[in-house]
Amino acid sequence: MSITDSILIAGRKCRLFGAVKPACFLIQPSARHETPTLEEEARQLSALTSTPFLLVTIDLEDWIVDLMPWADRNISRDEAAGKHGQETLQYILQSLIPWLEQRYGSLPAIIGGYSLGALFALWASARTDRFRAVAAASPSVWIKDWIPYARKNVPLAKAVYLSLGEREEHVKNQAIARVGDNLRTQYELLQNQLGPEHCTLVWEEGNHFADNAGRLARAFAWCLREL
Repeated sequence: MSITDSILIAGRKCRLFGAVKPACFLIQPSARHETPTLEEEARQLSALTSTPFLLVTIDLEDWIVDLMPWADRNISRDEAAGKHGQETLQYILQSLIPWLEQRYGSLPAIIGGYSLGALFALWASARTDRFRAVAAASPSVWIKDWIPYARKNVPLAKAVYLSLGEREEHVKNQAIARVGDNLRTQYELLQNQLGPEHCTLVWEEGNHFADNAGRLARAFAWCLREL
């Protein structure tokens, strides 16, 4: 596996990890605190799949502002939160993917992420059919009004991977504690929407901060198998 240094693509810093001749793009919006684990994620993923891939991560200035699909004061009181998720999606569709296609050809794309990045991936999958699969590791589905959105908006992807740490719902914060029940509901919806053979829910060890690189690697590996 070759690793390319960070590069500016349409004004945003991105990092490319993977094969010189990939068979699939893996698109992952990334927070600054995730940067130290990205290479480890790519390394673990390469050990889990024989499919040549190009993992493309997008450095976000403020991942709450850039990824939240709508406002929720339990997550952020920043007035800008919830207003720029669509801009991030448009950047991926109109700038990032065309740049990749010019260099590597027209390839299937999987969108994925961790925590709020995973929530963004699920939200984006119902707004475009460009993504063949979704790798959602520990998604923040405790955001207010998520389940009503999920009921009304069917993913246009063909396959969805969900995971959650087994201790994530056992917290004192009542809003965050909804994550377990909400993810179970999300999984039931996906089984009806996509078919049980095209989605999975994996329970991981630990809390929300355990092994994010490994969880993402396993999520993307499952999606690559589904392709």
